[in-house]
Amino acid sequence: MNNTRSKTRFITEVAIFSALAYLLDFAANLLSLKIWPQGGSISIAMVPIFLMAYRWGLKGGLLTGFILGLLQVVMGFAQIYFIVQGFLDYFLAFTVVGFAGIFIRQINKSLEEGNKVWMYYSVFGAFIGSLLRYICHVISGAVFFGEYAPKGQPVMIYSLLYNGTYMLPSFIVSAIIVVLVLAAMPKKLFVYQH
Repeated sequence: MNNTRSKTRFITEVAIFSALAYLLDFAANLLSLKIWPQGGSISIAMVPIFLMAYRWGLKGGLLTGFILGLLQVVMGFAQIYFIVQGFLDYFLAFTVVGFAGIFIRQINKSLEEGNKVWMYYSVFGAFIGSLLRYICHVISGAVFFGEYAPKGQPVMIYSLLYNGTYMLPSFIVSAIIVVLVLAAMPKKLFVYQH
């Protein structure tokens, strides 16, 4: 019964946090005012993915990220011009954010012991997830959107800069929010039970 309850809780949390991530990203894109014409926005949509990764580990983070990408495609929110580009920019880019969950044990141990080391691990996990997402967008940008690079600018430099203008602020804001949320949550509620 306990295993069934845990699976139900996991599925429910993945659904709720995926939907929350979608809504946060949708709102961010509406507010971006087309600053990034080829896609992108400063968004906190990664926060629910990070929280799931820190609560349930890789399976929670990766699945939540994948479902976010799927929701964007299914709801018609995605800007897909080529199949591979769509896969990179939505399915893979948001799934790899869940790799922040590689630090679940360190975060849980730190939370149980009551020391503040969990902050470093949660920020570093957010950095790893954001970096992997950034790499996906950079590859997609260089391969599929290189025609938008200013004349004389190397396509890879253009993609690095273009995607960095929204990914760096998204990482910083998301990491701050994750630390604030984890600090405010009751530790017994948050710590993952194996």
